[in-house]
Amino acid sequence: MIPSKGDSLKFTSVTDNLRLVERLVDDVCSVYNVNEDSYGNMMIALTEAVNNAITHGNQNNPNKFVNIGFENNNNQLIFKISDEGDGFNFSNLPDPTDPENIDKPNGRGVFLMKNLADSMEFMMNGKMVVLAFNN
Repeated sequence: MIPSKGDSLKFTSVTDNLRLVERLVDDVCSVYNVNEDSYGNMMIALTEAVNNAITHGNQNNPNKFVNIGFENNNNQLIFKISDEGDGFNFSNLPDPTDPENIDKPNGRGVFLMKNLADSMEFMMNGKMVVLAFNN
């Protein structure tokens, strides 16, 4: 697949489908000559976003879908990851760097996405996250 504006990928909420995300990132990075550092940031951020969509949004329900939209817009590679869940309150997330949260096994995904992408925005009441990477 040669990713271009308006391309999308839809799959069931099964963690084995994370390999499809890896393939998409590999294809995008190859086509758009993304450097190694940006490749790593993109891979981790998108994997986190899709894992959250599968696990938290769709509650691991294999009958629900995750959709990833892609576009290249003004030297930005933009990914829109959405799920079929109820959304969540993204404005009230605990800080994973707070000492009381350091030892908790969960709660770092959004923090990682925010710090690895050049921009991050939640839409549709938290059912969609838009990650943009400068290229």
